[in-house]
Amino acid sequence: MSGTAPHPAGSWGAGWLRAMEGAALDTARLARGRAYADPDGVRGAAGAVSAPRVGPGRVLAYVRGSRARPYRAEWRLPTLSEEEWTAFLTAVAGRPVLAAALLDGELPWDVVPVAQSAGARLLPGSEDLLPACSCPDRGHPCKHAAALGYGTGALLDADPWALLLMRGRSAEAVRAEVARLGAARTGPSAERPRTCGDGTSPRRSRGDADGSPGDGRGPRVTRLATEVFAASVRPPLPEPQPLPDVASGPGAYPELPGAPDADALAFLAADAAVRARCALSAVPVEHDGAGPRGVGEYDPLPDLSRWHDTVRLAATHPQLTGRRTLSARFAGLARSAGRDPLELARAAAAWRQGGPAGLAVLEAAWDPPAGDFDRGRSALAGLGIAMTIHRNQLTHTTRPVQLRFGGDGRWYPYRDASGPGSADRGGSGPDGRADAADWWPEGPSAADPVQALTGLGQR
Repeated sequence: MSGTAPHPAGSWGAGWLRAMEGAALDTARLARGRAYADPDGVRGAAGAVSAPRVGPGRVLAYVRGSRARPYRAEWRLPTLSEEEWTAFLTAVAGRPVLAAALLDGELPWDVVPVAQSAGARLLPGSEDLLPACSCPDRGHPCKHAAALGYGTGALLDADPWALLLMRGRSAEAVRAEVARLGAARTGPSAERPRTCGDGTSPRRSRGDADGSPGDGRGPRVTRLATEVFAASVRPPLPEPQPLPDVASGPGAYPELPGAPDADALAFLAADAAVRARCALSAVPVEHDGAGPRGVGEYDPLPDLSRWHDTVRLAATHPQLTGRRTLSARFAGLARSAGRDPLELARAAAAWRQGGPAGLAVLEAAWDPPAGDFDRGRSALAGLGIAMTIHRNQLTHTTRPVQLRFGGDGRWYPYRDASGPGSADRGGSGPDGRADAADWWPEGPSAADPVQALTGLGQR
């Protein structure tokens, strides 16, 4: 997580951290929590704190610790009463500039003293915050809750509306109430502020193109658009922003009655970020259909069956990657597709080798035509590497390795995970696998069979 630069007169994140650190009884755990939350610290680029879930009276997240399963950390705080909300929003509605900013979707720091003067404290005090965590550490807070606390400070600098949700009201509810109170103050004869469907206020022009007061719509907007698109000379488009090294993590998702599950939203948003980065990084390659497609030339956003999309998700999602990942979430994903978790883990390993082409190599044996397959087999024989052949598969006679030739013209290395005692490596069952072997995709695919074996550490 990363926050924005603090406001000159104050910072939402700094205000939260003052209260959080004031509530702590152990500064050593605070230091460890800060290291956990630091994206550039001991936990690597993503940090240890997953996407926070923000709801009335609390913020929570799963924090990775020393164990494989993350801990559920939480900070609780009191919500504002109805009387406090009414006093605060009435005070905001009485300040047109401040009300307009809220209706435009902004939450300036100026609302803090306004709320304070109305008897409603937005930023919590140290006595308001209560940490909790599912770990066995009874610290106040433990390092996992401390990590969430520091992560929440960065979150509030980036999205201060999350604080209002913690205090009991969503951004949409706040803007709608400010608009209602503002209209009530001006009276029925005055023009009521118009709001969009999300509660924000549309931008207004001072008049239409014909000089009449207008309402900001119609002729003026159309004429300006016509002038812009009729111009024969247009400035060049700006250079695209550089592609990030990794897909960014999702922000905070609110916990509201009737809303989708926040954990599910965060999970899907992380997958969407990975797919977006994949699509942006794909280099289009023209293909005339005369030969096999090269690696990386497949559609980064293909139209997939449910099973193949499940495999893609298991292979690429940041929370699921890793060979034979059998977490509860991974197992649930496998069950949703009617498959076994180990079967999904094997398929995900094949997808990481070559996407749809790599999965096709795992799922079906085939008979390659004369050409690259035969040349590759001859190259291995010329190096003294004895391999048995079954359709598109070459299996080493003495070592637990196998090469499979894909329809994309690449060689996919496999390793036998059944151990040194497996018998008859050269034989094949009905599905094309060796009878007593447990073949797993392992190592990168390559256009050359010797290079593919080298990726397995076989010389």
